[in-house]
Amino acid sequence: MKKIEAIIRKSKYSAVKDALHDVGINFFSYWDVTGLGNEKEGHVYRGISYSTSDIQRRYLSIVVNDKFEEDAINAILKAAATGEVGDGKIFVSEIKDCYRIRTGEKGANTLE
Repeated sequence: MKKIEAIIRKSKYSAVKDALHDVGINFFSYWDVTGLGNEKEGHVYRGISYSTSDIQRRYLSIVVNDKFEEDAINAILKAAATGEVGDGKIFVSEIKDCYRIRTGEKGANTLE
């Protein structure tokens, strides 16, 4: 099993959610987060300078069976990309085990 964590633009959340549903991933958690990015300059919009050092993003936490890892990553990459600085990051880590609280069941089949 893998844990996929993605930090994406809030404006791309609906597209990413739909893309994940399209590849069979129907359960994940998300949070609204603020972080610091690599971009140091502010943006000017209608004569007003806006700081981009504090960036509003959405953090997704997705645990999948190994067979869904590549599909999930590709769905996020495609749906979240704008081609500009600040599109986000994806992190992948191993999950040792999973338990279904209701039944006490253990293993990868608890994700189904």
